[in-house]
Amino acid sequence: MEVKLNIPTSLNEVTLSQYQEFDKLNAKSESELQMRMVEIFCKVSRQVVMSMKANDIIEICNIINVMFDTKYQLINTFKVNGQEYGFIPSLEDMTFGEYVDLDTYIGDDDNLHRAMNVLFRPIDIRKGGRYIIEDYDPDKNERAKDFPLDACLGAVVFFYHLGKDCSTVMLNSLNKANEENLVQYLASQPNGDGTIQSMESLKGILQNLNISLN
Repeated sequence: MEVKLNIPTSLNEVTLSQYQEFDKLNAKSESELQMRMVEIFCKVSRQVVMSMKANDIIEICNIINVMFDTKYQLINTFKVNGQEYGFIPSLEDMTFGEYVDLDTYIGDDDNLHRAMNVLFRPIDIRKGGRYIIEDYDPDKNERAKDFPLDACLGAVVFFYHLGKDCSTVMLNSLNKANEENLVQYLASQPNGDGTIQSMESLKGILQNLNISLN
């Protein structure tokens, strides 16, 4: 049986929803993992995968693994279904509602699309390299599942480094006693909203994906 597949070689060919589906897998064997990897990332049925040669499946999985082995950078704009989306132009101007949703969901793979809906929104007005995005609407978070994975992971890495840099600046400006007090305070936040907890959840995402932080 001759099969034609579209094998992604770049993460801008993979959607966030595909990653989320793959991340939920609880494969009982390596062969099952390989089968599901080809199903999800090549968008084919299990019947098609089962009809393919074993060596071809292994080769495809190797290509997909190499695709994830990259350094991630912040991507400011991209297009999905003909609509251009832009990264939030000013983090300082985020509303409290935006901040709460971003802080809550950026460390949660299952709900990462909700965080991306905060960060990337349709561009209403563009002038040269500058643009204005539409107001935040939490009810439109499902559209973020179609966002390219390279943009999503680039944003996660960006916020990991941002949190790490801010934390370093804060701690370096304190004496030892105040530093210990700050660490104890952040670690004791009941809702897990402290800087330490947020950074740990981000590190968890990156470690799961084997993303290099260097």
